[in-house]
This record gives sequence, C-alpha cells and structure tokens, in this order.
Amino acid sequence: MENGRLAADEERRAERANPVRDQSFALALRIVELRRSLMEGQREFVLSKQLLRSGTAVGALVREAEQAESRADFTHKMALALKEVDESAYWLELLHGSGCIDATEFRSVHPQVIDLRRLC
Repeated sequence: MENGRLAADEERRAERANPVRDQSFALALRIVELRRSLMEGQREFVLSKQLLRSGTAVGALVREAEQAESRADFTHKMALALKEVDESAYWLELLHGSGCIDATEFRSVHPQVIDLRRLC
C-alpha cells in the first residue's frame, strides 16, 4: 500500500505546472545552443564555459528544490538558483560587452534570464 501511495504522490507532483522549472530548463537549452555556436565559430571559450555552468545550474537547483527536505532547504536551494541566474546575466552581459556575441545573440537569451530572475 505504501508504494502505491508514494507512486501516486509522485505522479501528482509531476503533473503540477511549474513555470520556474520549465523556464529554467528552456534557458539551459538556449545556453547550450549559444555555447555550441560560440565553440563552432571558435569565437570564445572561457567566458561561455562560465555561462554554461551557471546557466545549467539554475535548472538543477530548481529540480533539487522540488525535492527539498524542509521549507528551509527549499528556500536555500531557490536562493542558490537565483544567484546562478544573476551570474548568468553577468556572463551574458560580459560576452556582449566584450563583443564575443552580437546584439542579436544577446537579445535571444538575455530576456529569458531576466524573466527567470523575476520568478526565482
């Protein structure tokens, strides 16, 4: 009986809409795409690696927060996710400001970061 209840709880949790989870995953995909573009064009390696790390960490932290052991644990993980979002904004702004990415590339990602920061 216990296993059945746990499975049902897990299903309900999976069915709940979570815009933070969805947007953090979409941002991670977009950042992976941008990083791949920079690598293929041999335009930049170090800064974009930092962006890749921070931008994909957001979604991982949000997923961890969904499985938090307490309210304090949830709050802590979401605070870390917010820090990673903010760091991602910094790396994007630096990539753009230094000319590593153009305005079109910047505008294709930066609004997602800002929207996600508001949600976290």
